[in-house]
Amino acid sequence: MFEIRIHGRGGQGVVTGAELLSVAAFDEGKHAQAFPSFGSERMGAPVVSFCRIDDEEIRLREPILEPDALIIQDPTLLNSVDVFSGLKPDGYIVINSHRSFEELGIADYVAKFPPHHVGAFGATELAMRHVGRPVPNAALLGGLAAITGVLSFESVELAINHKFPPKIAKANIAAAADAYELAKAA
Repeated sequence: MFEIRIHGRGGQGVVTGAELLSVAAFDEGKHAQAFPSFGSERMGAPVVSFCRIDDEEIRLREPILEPDALIIQDPTLLNSVDVFSGLKPDGYIVINSHRSFEELGIADYVAKFPPHHVGAFGATELAMRHVGRPVPNAALLGGLAAITGVLSFESVELAINHKFPPKIAKANIAAAADAYELAKAA
């Protein structure tokens, strides 16, 4: 089983990101589940969402405490929430930031992981360029697909097409494709 935990803030598409991952997994013939965990349900409040992917039926229903991968949609959470809690030693990290790991203050931590397991890119900037709104979730899913190989980019693209009307889907796919290429090149 591959378990993903997504950290962000209300309004950034954290819940939608987990749902898109689960749809992408279904499109590949896998089993998946996605569910959120809310504190105070308001814009800007910290939000966590979870996604499990497996080749067999998933019976677990609890939050993911030891993820295989993390998506951090808002780097300001690095200073206020223990986003790395429980991450497996060979896990994957995707961070929405154009700043270096040194600038983010996490260089020593991410140095423990294989270099190809960690990626940071400005997903919000990609979203603004393509979608016109600061919703980094689709771009981050493209980056996750690139560094983990757990899902193909094509299945992520298909999931985005399922979720959004054509014009919005096309813009989100463009952001995800740019992130995928950036993550592959890193």
